[in-house]
Amino acid sequence: IVIFDRIREDLKHMKKHTFKEIINHALNHTLSRTTITSATTIIALLALVLLGGATIFSFALVMTIGVIFGTLSSIFIASPLMLLFHKLEVRRSLTLKNSEK
Repeated sequence: IVIFDRIREDLKHMKKHTFKEIINHALNHTLSRTTITSATTIIALLALVLLGGATIFSFALVMTIGVIFGTLSSIFIASPLMLLFHKLEVRRSLTLKNSEK
């Protein structure tokens, strides 16, 4: 969500750039914050996994795995998918314009 919010902001301010450049810029600006936030959360969750006891072990383990996969998917999957959908939308609109002629 943080990356998509940054892309939305950059779309307003970087009108002369391509969509790919805007996504790259947004990723570069949010990558360190996302990584630091996730790492801090994982440290706390690992402490719960190791020191929390049997009752909280499963919860902390699942949360740790979720934070890892959530971070990786927001960086490596969500943004490229957004770029792919944008390309498909542009291609579709060009096809519709050409078919109207």
